[in-house]
Amino acid sequence: MTTSISSVENDLYAEYQTEILDYRRAFSRDPAYRNAAYVAIVLVLLGCGLDYELYPQFQLLFGEARVAVAILIFCFIMVMRSRWGVGRTQWLTFLWLLFPQIMIAWMISKTEGANSLYCEGLHLAIFAACIALPFNLGESITFCALTFLMYVIACSGHADSFHLYGPFAVNAIFLFMSSVVGAVCTFINDRGRVTSFRLKSEVAQKNRQLEEINRSLAQIKGQMLQQEKMAAIGTLAGGLLHEVNNPVNFCLMAIDLAIEEPVSQSSATLSECLSDAKEGMQRVQNIVSDLKIFAYRKPDAEAQGQPFLFEKALNSAERLTGHELRGIRVTRDLPADTLVHGDEAAIIGVLINLLSNATIAMRKGSTREPAIHVAAVWHGPRLFVSVRDNGPGIPKENLTRVFEPFFTTREIGQGLGLGLSICYSVIERHGGILAAASVVGEWTEMTFDLPHEE
Repeated sequence: MTTSISSVENDLYAEYQTEILDYRRAFSRDPAYRNAAYVAIVLVLLGCGLDYELYPQFQLLFGEARVAVAILIFCFIMVMRSRWGVGRTQWLTFLWLLFPQIMIAWMISKTEGANSLYCEGLHLAIFAACIALPFNLGESITFCALTFLMYVIACSGHADSFHLYGPFAVNAIFLFMSSVVGAVCTFINDRGRVTSFRLKSEVAQKNRQLEEINRSLAQIKGQMLQQEKMAAIGTLAGGLLHEVNNPVNFCLMAIDLAIEEPVSQSSATLSECLSDAKEGMQRVQNIVSDLKIFAYRKPDAEAQGQPFLFEKALNSAERLTGHELRGIRVTRDLPADTLVHGDEAAIIGVLINLLSNATIAMRKGSTREPAIHVAAVWHGPRLFVSVRDNGPGIPKENLTRVFEPFFTTREIGQGLGLGLSICYSVIERHGGILAAASVVGEWTEMTFDLPHEE
């Protein structure tokens, strides 16, 4: 358990290091951070006023140094904005911050050493670097140590003030105190950034969990709506079975008797009419039977354990969508054996949805000579089925979203966008995958696979 927690902490810290590096790189891209460097340039140049008041004899020399440092900082800003500099922003920033310190240390050595008031500039740079910029503790300590070393070197050339007491000692102590304050501020800022990153990571994780829950709820809502529709169709089918089957059977019996009568046998026209009537009544009988299979759903455990002929399910789907398929050529290429294992009613529902979607798309796209081709082939223990139309196709930006719950390109009120999502769940429940492929303006193909009956 401890090892697992430690691993999580290490991963989180690694992610934080990546983010803080990006944060530092933003210095070269974010105008706010570039403005900080421009402020440093302005402050360096404004120091000419101090030179005039404190050491007018060095004004020209110090002015040239300040201009040179300002130009160097500006050059570093330009480099950090380049493609090469973006990945090296961290140490480039550290380097340009040292230029003002080097300049101030040089001015101290040129003037009065430990007695020079320019020592205050070193304090200012320490506070600015450690508090305002995203340094870590190691960088902050290194910067303070280099600043202290520069001050010692600058004062070492002035023997009159370079003693372990007096101005040098006081300034050294103040520099040390400034360094401690800067390091503490850096540590607090760094811990604050870690805490902020941790909270942001937790919020992002919670958001991902909420998105998964929302997707699950959408699927459950879609399934509940589908179950309500199936229950309504089941009630309708029950009424049809009771109210239609008996009259249909009576009509079939009467037609059979009429066909046997000498009058009908002697009249070709009457015989043909009776045969057409019989065929029509048989179609009604088949549709009611298909509706019963489609609507009377079994419990999942029972439904997924039943063998059925895929060809028979396809026949039922075509009959139930016969009014939609008028004017559309439907062809098929099926193997001799189409015995599969699963929920026949659910697969009929999938086929109805795919045929209906293809029909709607082709009619909406005004496809000339619309056609749907259903093909199936065995690959090992699974039957792979494809339903392909020659319609307008699906745009690339929509192709990856067609199985999302409530995603639809139809007008409001013409569909909830649940059909393909539910079909995907049905095929997934059968151990297969429902996939979509399309070429805009040419064709759309839906493929899925079903298990063989063992």
